[in-house]
Amino acid sequence: MLDDIKKDADARMGKSIAALKTELARIRTGRAHPSLLEHVTVDYYGSEVPLNQAANVNIEDPRTLSVVPFDKSMVGKIEKAIMTSDLGLNPATAGVNIRVPLPVLTEERRQELAKVVHAEGEQAKIAIRNIRRDANNQLKDFLKEKELTEDDVRRGETLIQQLTDKYVGQVDELVATKEQELMEI
Repeated sequence: MLDDIKKDADARMGKSIAALKTELARIRTGRAHPSLLEHVTVDYYGSEVPLNQAANVNIEDPRTLSVVPFDKSMVGKIEKAIMTSDLGLNPATAGVNIRVPLPVLTEERRQELAKVVHAEGEQAKIAIRNIRRDANNQLKDFLKEKELTEDDVRRGETLIQQLTDKYVGQVDELVATKEQELMEI
């Protein structure tokens, strides 16, 4: 029972780390990367779909992304979706090819992005702490039902806290790494 609770908490905390990595990949560091446009959605024949399902997104050079729609009639919609995204990008269309140049990051913009990185890290920590709370509540419920002893509950809480500390440490490492990438020129 104790192992089941620990495994569940471990799996859920791992998912929180994976979600944080996905969010941090969206924050640009001055280099072009196709994952920058992953969260952009396009109205594709009446339904909202991710950009990578409506077009090929490739790296043209270190500061430019190339977007080639699967359907030529989607060029305008894709261009509009990129412009209205929260990335502050201005695509340029040349026939069917949409080029998305990435502007150089200013020091002020780097600091803003660092704040966003810290906020994402804090959200991940909150999620991990909520998982810890849920696991501890499960332990206490089993104690009330007399399925675990008080010693088992204390041991379980210690294991869950160690797990929490491990994952919070991973969050701190990911945030520090991303912040360092952002501050590079």
